[in-house]
Amino acid sequence: MEVMQVLHMNKGEGETSYAKNSTAQREIISIANSIVEEAVVGILCTNFPESLGVADLGCSSGPNTFIISSEIIDIVHATSCRLGRPIPELRVSLNDLPGNDFNCIFKALPEFYKKLKEEKGGGFDRCFVSGVPGSFYGRLFPSKSLHFVHSSSSLHWLSQVPKGLDSNEGIPLNKGKLYLSETSPVRVVEAYLSQFYKDFSLFLKSRAEEMVPGGRMVLSFMAPPPPPPPPPPQLRHRPTTITATTMTTTTTPPSSSPPPCRRRHHHHN
Repeated sequence: MEVMQVLHMNKGEGETSYAKNSTAQREIISIANSIVEEAVVGILCTNFPESLGVADLGCSSGPNTFIISSEIIDIVHATSCRLGRPIPELRVSLNDLPGNDFNCIFKALPEFYKKLKEEKGGGFDRCFVSGVPGSFYGRLFPSKSLHFVHSSSSLHWLSQVPKGLDSNEGIPLNKGKLYLSETSPVRVVEAYLSQFYKDFSLFLKSRAEEMVPGGRMVLSFMAPPPPPPPPPPQLRHRPTTITATTMTTTTTPPSSSPPPCRRRHHHHN
């Protein structure tokens, strides 16, 4: 059975659900807020569209689902007011695999719309949110329909189990693990790297066809830290355990620099 048919986060709102166990993912989204703002403001200052297409790939379900959508709406509202332009129509597409708990998302939409109108007024009565089930390792949207694409803590999931994880005798080379570790053989590392290269290349090719010229993407990755430097000779006899996780956030470079446009300022206590 294909990964796309069976993979999903734990549904519902129970103690073991994704909704109750996604604090780390929420923090990663918040870290990238300033980069998201820079990208969205760049779009509006370069070529202000009448209808803005936005996609959040790997949206999952629960309290994190609408965080990035709400942030983008805040940025669009503030930038439109600053430029003296009417608020553009917003087309927000929430994507995840078919097994995702889309029912949870749809049930939360009425409250989302209600809060939006209370906070922003009638100017946001042209915000349309839809669910798009399917793998982002392939086409999901019509050609040139998206201005901004966001994906956080999702692209480390591969489209399939890499090939070549068994020896010639059929023995698992990474036995007991569903991931790479310091003890994984080189052949296993190369298999995962090869699969990621194929998947990510297809991801970029698909988005290139779906995005308008000058569109922006913000992608957040979970990545291992660089190897630590070797300890001094006098300490090498002591066992050392190092556990760390880092995040790398990247954006696609714009085709040209946007004209000067002031951004909102964040204030931190």
